[in-house]
Amino acid sequence: MQDTTLVIMAAGIGSRFGGGIKQLEPVGSHGEIIMDYSIYDAVRAGFNKVIFIIRKDLEDDFRRIIGRRIEQVIHTEYAFQELTDLPAGFTVPEGRKKPWGTGQAVLSIKGLVNEPFLVINADDYYGREGFRRLHDYMVGQMKDRDGVYDMCMGGFLLENTLSENGGVSRGVCSVTDDGYLKTVVETYDIRKTADGLAAKDEAGAPVALPSGCPVSMNMWGLPVTFLDELEAGFPAFLASLRDGDVKSEYLLPTIIDRLVNAGKARVKVIGTPDKWFGVTYREDKQTVVDSIRALVAAGVYPERLFK
Repeated sequence: MQDTTLVIMAAGIGSRFGGGIKQLEPVGSHGEIIMDYSIYDAVRAGFNKVIFIIRKDLEDDFRRIIGRRIEQVIHTEYAFQELTDLPAGFTVPEGRKKPWGTGQAVLSIKGLVNEPFLVINADDYYGREGFRRLHDYMVGQMKDRDGVYDMCMGGFLLENTLSENGGVSRGVCSVTDDGYLKTVVETYDIRKTADGLAAKDEAGAPVALPSGCPVSMNMWGLPVTFLDELEAGFPAFLASLRDGDVKSEYLLPTIIDRLVNAGKARVKVIGTPDKWFGVTYREDKQTVVDSIRALVAAGVYPERLFK
C-alpha cells in the first residue's frame, strides 16, 4: 500500500487563546486533545506517518503531552517552523513577531517526506469522513501530469465552520461543475449576524458571502513535488514585502490559488458532511468538550482513544 503522511501544523502561539498553548488543551474525558482525534481518524483512513510542525521551544511539551503516546501508534517525526528560518540574503524585519504563515510551515517538512501528504491545522476537528475521502483520492487518483500539480482539498460548508464566540478566517472557494477549485480567497472575520453572514477582505473592507459556499480549512492533500514550489516561491514572497510590513504571511490558500489560475495545479474539492469545531477562542472549549462527548456517546470514538 502506498505510504501517506499526515502533517499537523501546530506552531501557532495561540494569541486569541489568551497566550496559552491552545493546541495542548485537553478536550476528551481521558485528557485527549483535538490532535488525538485527527490522528485517530487519519490512522483508520490509512495514513502511516505523522509529522508535527512546531516551534522548537514547544518541543518538550509536545513530546510529553502527545508525542510519546502517538509514537506508540504511528511513525512520528517533528519539523520546526521558526521566524528566523529564512533563505540566504533575508533577515527578520524589525517588529516582526510571528513566523511566516502556513506556506513556510509546510516548507519545513522538506526532506522528511517522499510521499503524498495531508496538511491539517492542530486545533481544528475535521471529522473522520474527510480523512477517509481524501486518503482514498491521494492513493487512488492523485498524480502530477504534464507539469501540473495534482492536489485535493477538504471542502467544508461555510456554515459548518463558524464559531459562536467571534470571527474566523477561512479560504472561501469557488468550484467548477466537475468539482475542481476555481479560486480560493482568504477571507477574514467571518461571523453570523442578525442579517446573515458578515466578513472582511485582507484590507478590512466588508465582503458579501453566499450561504452554502465551500471553504478551505487548510485540509490539503499535496504531492511531495509541491515542496519544491514552496521553496522556490518563498524568496519571491519575501522580496515583494514593503518596508515596514511585519504581518504579511506566505499562505497555502494564496499560493495554491495562484497556481490554479496559472494552470499549474488542479485541485479536486472533496466535500465532507462533517461539522468542524475548534478552539479558536477560549470560550469555544466547552463546545468542543460537549461535541466530543456526544461523538463518544454515538459510538464514533471509544471512550479512551489510545490505550
